Amino acid sequence: MRDFFFRHPVIGALIFICLCSGNAVAQTVQPVDPDMAERKLDAPPGEVDPYEDWNRKVYSFNETIDNWFLRPVAKGYRTVMPGFADRAVTNFFNNLTEIRNLANSIFQLKGESAVVAVGRFNYNTIFGLGGLIDVATMFGLHERPEDFGQTLGYWGLDSGPYLMLPFLGPSNPRDFGGFVSDNLLLPSAWDLAETPDVYYARALQIVDKRADLIPAEGFISGDGYTFVRNAYLQRRAYLINDGRTVDDPFASDDNEDLMLEDF
Repeated sequence: MRDFFFRHPVIGALIFICLCSGNAVAQTVQPVDPDMAERKLDAPPGEVDPYEDWNRKVYSFNETIDNWFLRPVAKGYRTVMPGFADRAVTNFFNNLTEIRNLANSIFQLKGESAVVAVGRFNYNTIFGLGGLIDVATMFGLHERPEDFGQTLGYWGLDSGPYLMLPFLGPSNPRDFGGFVSDNLLLPSAWDLAETPDVYYARALQIVDKRADLIPAEGFISGDGYTFVRNAYLQRRAYLINDGRTVDDPFASDDNEDLMLEDF
């Protein structure tokens, strides 16, 4: 499938955009210092989000696209899909990410996380009807999400400024580079998919992910842009530091510290 992207760059770019619509050694390089991450989060908003004016315009653009297209489709999906079927679809696509989790766990020298990724993929694929049932979690083997953006952060690469990208949503230079690497360079179960089935599967994945975010919309308070930025930065810091929490980068008296797992 990867060769298809290079033979048909326009179609490949469209699929690439859709992936995030709803939605990376030398021995001299040192692992990320948690204190460095905390200092980054304590920085004033002007330092972390220097392009806020532009980012807000992009956020409004993305919100318009979502309100007029993706969210209505996702709401219809939630209406017609039984709860157990919706969960099965989510489990299936989540199971495919275990290959990414394995690769990036190895890159970060996290042997235990790599073993967990292998175990989860085998349990869910063999005993969970191809990944439709999350058997591994039932047995206490919880997912340890890893991506190449986290890998780059683990080895000390700074995230750079906060960015709101058209169609893609919240990101930064490091995480965007990691996203490209995960989807176009690293091994993936999607490499086995053939056209046009891969397009149908990707479309279903996007709608399912957006549908799963609908219940979380009720937690959004105050300025939507600020809330999304806070949630994204918190979530990324949480993942890169393996659950070692740091302070809210834009702490306020408002209840805006929700950590959305799908960011």
